[in-house]
Amino acid sequence: MSAKKIIAICQSGGEFATNKEDGSLYYTGGEAYALDLDQQTLLKDFKHELSETFQCSVDGMTIKYFLPGNKKTLITISKDKDLKRMVNFFKDSDQVEVFIIAEEAVARNVSNMPASRSSRTTVSEAVVPPGGSQDLIHAHDQPIDMEEPIDTSPLDIYDEKHRRAAIQWENTITGVDQRFNSFPEFREALHKYSIAHGFTYKYKKNDSHRVTVKCKSEGCPWRIYASRLATTQLICIKKMNAKHTCEGTSVKAGYRATRGWVGNIIKEKLKVSPNYKPKDIAVDIKREYGIQLNYSQAWRAKEIAREQLQGSYKEAYCQLPFFCQKIMETNPGSIATFATKEDSSFHRLFVSFHASISGFQQGCRPLIFLDSTLLYSKYQGTLLAATSADGNDSVFPVAFAVVDEETDENWHWFLSELKSAVSTSRQITFIADSQKGIRESLCDIFGEACYHGYCLRYLAEKLNRDLKGQFSHEARRLMVQDLSAAAYAPKLEAFERCAENIKAISPEAYNWVIQSEPAHWANAFFGGARYNHMTSNFGQLFCSWVSEADELPITQMVDVLRGKMMELIYTRRVDSSQWTTRLTPLMEEKLQNEASKAAPFQVLLLHGSTFEVRGESVDIVDIDHWDCSCKGWQLTGLPCCHAIAVFDCLGRSSYDYCSRYFTTESYHLTYTESINPVPNVEKPVNGELEGTAVIVTPPPTKRPPGRPKMKQADSLDVIKRQLQCSKCKGLGHNKKTCNKHNAVDNDVQETHLLTAISTEEPEGST
Repeated sequence: MSAKKIIAICQSGGEFATNKEDGSLYYTGGEAYALDLDQQTLLKDFKHELSETFQCSVDGMTIKYFLPGNKKTLITISKDKDLKRMVNFFKDSDQVEVFIIAEEAVARNVSNMPASRSSRTTVSEAVVPPGGSQDLIHAHDQPIDMEEPIDTSPLDIYDEKHRRAAIQWENTITGVDQRFNSFPEFREALHKYSIAHGFTYKYKKNDSHRVTVKCKSEGCPWRIYASRLATTQLICIKKMNAKHTCEGTSVKAGYRATRGWVGNIIKEKLKVSPNYKPKDIAVDIKREYGIQLNYSQAWRAKEIAREQLQGSYKEAYCQLPFFCQKIMETNPGSIATFATKEDSSFHRLFVSFHASISGFQQGCRPLIFLDSTLLYSKYQGTLLAATSADGNDSVFPVAFAVVDEETDENWHWFLSELKSAVSTSRQITFIADSQKGIRESLCDIFGEACYHGYCLRYLAEKLNRDLKGQFSHEARRLMVQDLSAAAYAPKLEAFERCAENIKAISPEAYNWVIQSEPAHWANAFFGGARYNHMTSNFGQLFCSWVSEADELPITQMVDVLRGKMMELIYTRRVDSSQWTTRLTPLMEEKLQNEASKAAPFQVLLLHGSTFEVRGESVDIVDIDHWDCSCKGWQLTGLPCCHAIAVFDCLGRSSYDYCSRYFTTESYHLTYTESINPVPNVEKPVNGELEGTAVIVTPPPTKRPPGRPKMKQADSLDVIKRQLQCSKCKGLGHNKKTCNKHNAVDNDVQETHLLTAISTEEPEGST
């Protein structure tokens, strides 16, 4: 039977707009064509057909669509699996809307943007109080942009190849009686007009009723006067002398543009391509307008454009009370709470969606990973995350918090909120750093209802730091390897062998290992169930989502994370509906691998439910207590090869002895509930938060100047190599900077010099 086809309504050339009532997106304008799709369609073939249909390049093409029932989050198709998943999502509806965003279309959209209403793009060099008679006067609507202007060469600007974008602005000012909705709109039009005609100008008058502008070149008669029409809000040009005597397009003074203006120009492209890089911005502005930007100017222009698109960072904190309320209204059973300091500044925010709470309790192992990641928004902060592992060993987000800084107090608060979200009827194993704040908080809040497994990655990093400077790179690398082997060792004897290997290198390092509480990190001693997960950065997927959104205002960042979680839950629910195995695919594969090792084993009954299994070693299996002396069954939750040999001998099914968390049924329970969209956060109307309104202001910390440093996770077995001198074998320097080596060389040189001097004949001797 041929694969079922669906109709893809492919649209391009238009733009997305937002419905103010519910925050949903809709597409307007452009062209639309219908194409066939099925599960066998390859992405490259689909793109090729689209490029022929819309006459655009395949390389610069981006394909997006909406999930069923969700018009707020656009999903990107970047590989064949994404395309197949979309077809599967819409197999019951027979058609899907697909939006094609081409690089050429983006360029056209940027070039043809309507005039902005922001007054931040006014050309100026100084500001004086309103009403003054000086050349430059402060605009009444908003402050004029006081940024350092960007110098450009007029020869570059008005070269024909650079006028593609600017030429369209030649008629933004047409003359007397032309009308505008506001002064900012007039100033924007004037700004573009000056770029197209190649001159600079200055204000003679600039207040709430009138604007008088003249050409900046001395003696040039070009003038324009605009004022507000009586009894209206319209602005009208009353007088204009359009004649230039300053050679117009060859003005030698050059043109000066602000970063705010550049930000306004690029914001439409930034909306389509959030990862628009500063270096690409500089290239595009040079190509389209002939204006040369350095990296810093382009980066700051992007910051301005981002804030124009995303809204104010400060305003986002004010919206937190309303935002939390909407989360709990649209997702009943969720927890969204925040706290402020005494001065009303933001302190912390906790969010756990009902779908996450239910999924963790119904289908996930009682295993939680705690980790943190720095935020790089305007006001910085730290995100604390609690993630779990589903039945297929994939990341399942449980809860997260945004805090002003990572402190013991904030960890204690986060874990207190987490306890109110998750059930403590099961003993939960936490994998986290051994830092004091987490260790004491877990003990205080969860008590005996939890186990704390120290993260092996943090432990190895601490060992490396403590030994740095005392041992060579190779010695430290070997000790870290032995530490990892000791952590994974299932039995006491194996742990002791690894510890002895460390002791052979350094008794001091051995003492460090023994004093680091192995009961919290070594399999041979640990009492909780970690299912062989040893590091807290298991939730790396969630942290990658954070890194994509951490520069957004706080409410938007949380909503992006919500959208990612919503898509993940929906996708995994749909994908798993096709599974036919009793266990999840990954666990099925692991079980079959163990079963393949069981055939050569000899099974002997000892007594009751206890068996002896002979192979390369002799292991004891107790099937009633799900126990094997190799410890593989207890550590992973899946029967080991020795246990499977016993089941085969008894004619029993290995599936009956697998952890219930690995079954497809439990996996379905994990993803039964959905996360619902949250309406766009606007300023609530009066009375909407009656009795609950709280003023929230941004935290006092602001991002330091310069480009932020990105956090990188270190690997367990990678240690930065120290310099080692090839002469004295010391660490931290090479032979060129070696004091001992240079001292020896200096002594040799001095000896040679003294010898030469002593053998010289006196001047004038015979």
